[in-house]
Amino acid sequence: MARVIVWNLVTLDGLFEGPTKWDLAFHGDAWCDELAQLSQEFGDKAGLLVFGRVTYEGMKAYWTSTEEEGETKAFMNGLPKLVASRSLTASDWNNTQVTADIAGEIARRKAAPGKDIYVFGSAELVDSLLREGLVDEIMLCVVPVVLGAGTPLFKPGSARRKLALTQARPLSNGAVILNYDVAAEALAA
Repeated sequence: MARVIVWNLVTLDGLFEGPTKWDLAFHGDAWCDELAQLSQEFGDKAGLLVFGRVTYEGMKAYWTSTEEEGETKAFMNGLPKLVASRSLTASDWNNTQVTADIAGEIARRKAAPGKDIYVFGSAELVDSLLREGLVDEIMLCVVPVVLGAGTPLFKPGSARRKLALTQARPLSNGAVILNYDVAAEALAA
């Protein structure tokens, strides 16, 4: 059975992007050899990458045009991808499927044997998957910076969720990777 893992970089004040769309400059404060290695590990562990429409558009634009070479580019372009969208119906990015029924599609894929399903970015999508009880793990890289304004990863007014810390891994640059189990019994809390 595949597991659904949310991965994101967030600031100390809980933001996953700055005041404008795709303001990810704070990622540079966390980027290091350890995160580069982790990114490569995602390529080995992932069976499917999942994006909301906005994140998909940014990821597609970057990974199909970057001059950067390496394992991360190879897996981002090569792995199967699923996009949650009510406005898109198709994609020309390699191995990409679009669905308006993301909860149903994730539940179906999660029930099948296979590698993990990774959700990158996509705060709206993360919120909906959490409400549907489809997320197994939240993996955050907390970047030691406070932006003061931007887009929160977790939506205001979302239901209270109790998570179980399974790992905390400090990086050499002061960022910390936190892994949380989203247990079914924790969702009822």
